[in-house]
Amino acid sequence: MHNSTNSSVDLAAGLGTPVARRSFLRYSGAGLAVGGLWLAGCSKDDDNNPTAGFIDVGTGDTGILNYAYALEQLEAAFYAQVVAGDYFKNANTSAAEKALFTDLKDHEAIHAAFFKGAITSGRITDSLQPDFSGIDFSQRTTAAGSAKMGVLNAAMAFEDLGVAAYNGAARFISSVDYLTLAGKIVSVEARHAAAIRELLTQNTFVANDVVDLTTSTPNNSGGTGNLTGTGMERSKRPPVVLETANKFLAANSKLSANSFA
Repeated sequence: MHNSTNSSVDLAAGLGTPVARRSFLRYSGAGLAVGGLWLAGCSKDDDNNPTAGFIDVGTGDTGILNYAYALEQLEAAFYAQVVAGDYFKNANTSAAEKALFTDLKDHEAIHAAFFKGAITSGRITDSLQPDFSGIDFSQRTTAAGSAKMGVLNAAMAFEDLGVAAYNGAARFISSVDYLTLAGKIVSVEARHAAAIRELLTQNTFVANDVVDLTTSTPNNSGGTGNLTGTGMERSKRPPVVLETANKFLAANSKLSANSFA
């Protein structure tokens, strides 16, 4: 298990700073499992693995918590850069939107700090290096003809991915306590995703691309006719999630989840 902590970009830096705004996420039984957590270490032989050189999250409940920790590190780094960047300083950015992004930054920092403290043995690196070169932090939305994502488009991608990730990982969790905790966190991530989607386009918070509402038949593809979907949030298994997440991670910080196909 890769466990280097001397990366040049420490995503966990500052996560221990007290959160000034709406730190309600300390709520949710963030201490639900902390007191009793003592997770077994993990090892991985990547000699014949197509993801050799990647940081593998490991196995069992430890692996799932590492997986969640990695995604929370990535989200925390993204929102920290949004708040520190040109878009946030732009006089045209509304006070309400600034308040929302400040809250999101705080929430993701709390999530990441929680997992860092909870995984007492076998934890992956605390210093994953992001690669946000595909995001234009000065643009609210993706500019016409630009190859880079705008801030809201990137935020939607991260939030939708996070919700699908937690839902897709739940089947691999053995501990009832951890499953309860994941359910509490994913419900907050879903609120984030809904808020960002509404900022981009109204009435898309529960669109068919994230919730299984309809099949693509002539009768209902346009939103009319009988609903044939399950009405449940769409989920993605860890390897599928990491295909997307790795696009926002530097070469030495890309992740694999070989035990959770």
